[in-house]
Amino acid sequence: MQCQECQQRPATLQYTQYINDQKSEIHVCEVCAKEKGYMSDLDTDNHSIHDLLAGLFNFEKTHVGKARHQQAGLTTEPLTCTGCGMTFPYFKRVGKFGCAECYTSFAAQIEPILRRVHSGNITHHGKIPKRKGGSLHHKRQIKEYKDKLQSLIKNEAFEEAAVIRDKIKALEGYQPNESEGDQ
Repeated sequence: MQCQECQQRPATLQYTQYINDQKSEIHVCEVCAKEKGYMSDLDTDNHSIHDLLAGLFNFEKTHVGKARHQQAGLTTEPLTCTGCGMTFPYFKRVGKFGCAECYTSFAAQIEPILRRVHSGNITHHGKIPKRKGGSLHHKRQIKEYKDKLQSLIKNEAFEEAAVIRDKIKALEGYQPNESEGDQ
């Protein structure tokens, strides 16, 4: 589609305006959009995918809250990773952690981000390849039962522990085929 203003360049922007329930649309190129005042020079900055997702990281206090904090004579040092020395504001700007320790150092700050990105989940269990899925899923289930069994024994819940023990024995006696895949 060509620009409706200059009829020379391809239209790259669409503006829709509603006035008294009347809808009007215009398709223009960037040059005409700037000339007609549809957009400012600030709107034309190139934005990366990091900029798009950066809104997820904006969990800082409001400016009013910061001003009150400073008036009270309290200063806050930026949270810093104990492993690599990266600060949380730097992580927010760059979008990547500096080391594995960053996950522990910034755990409280990234938990809300993970919840928003992963629909409330904060743990990752990984994916299991289809070819090996049956045996890996089987081994994982046995390990989970063994962990639960240890916990039940520690808490002296012996009747429940006996049930879990029987499930472990049944699973250890069963060997899935490699072709079964993830169940």
